[in-house]
Amino acid sequence: MKNFNIDKSGKIISDLFLERNISDFRDACQYISKLPYKRNSDKNNIQCVFDDLGGTCSTKHATLRKLALENNLSDVKLILGIFKMDAYYTGKIKKTLEKFNLNYIPEAHNYLKIDDEYFDFTKPGSNYSQFKNKILIEKEIEFNEIFDQKIAFHKNFLRNWILKEKIPYSLDEIWNIREQCISDLQESDCF
Repeated sequence: MKNFNIDKSGKIISDLFLERNISDFRDACQYISKLPYKRNSDKNNIQCVFDDLGGTCSTKHATLRKLALENNLSDVKLILGIFKMDAYYTGKIKKTLEKFNLNYIPEAHNYLKIDDEYFDFTKPGSNYSQFKNKILIEKEIEFNEIFDQKIAFHKNFLRNWILKEKIPYSLDEIWNIREQCISDLQESDCF
């Protein structure tokens, strides 16, 4: 994986890593992956993973994208993928999927693409290979698009999926089922 030294430029994310004696990108990625998985209090605040001492795939990878930009590396891309989240991916959601008679639910996930390689720093041991064969669609987004734009893209995908697959639930119902799956993952400290 590409590595670079974090510049002492007075930029917000760079400084937050340097304050923690993290001086290069590889160490920043390790630090981010070790933070607990949890929803952040304010996803629009780019420093929320530091304030909350944890984050989601969105906030963790947005932080790393912003760090790269602050250090003039635009080839570290933030990717938004929609993948088939099923019981094979994580058994923690099996009961919820079975309850609603679903084989999977399309879930949004963020990760990085550096040159032609994909990286997932959601938690230690996360790996793009765990879900790459389940990807339904992916696109590049920016660090400040992980909230409203990500949700809009995800909901639009779900709306089309419901119609195409003749899913017997409304968008709101599917969103609530998805929320239960996310809750299942958080309760078990997995994702």
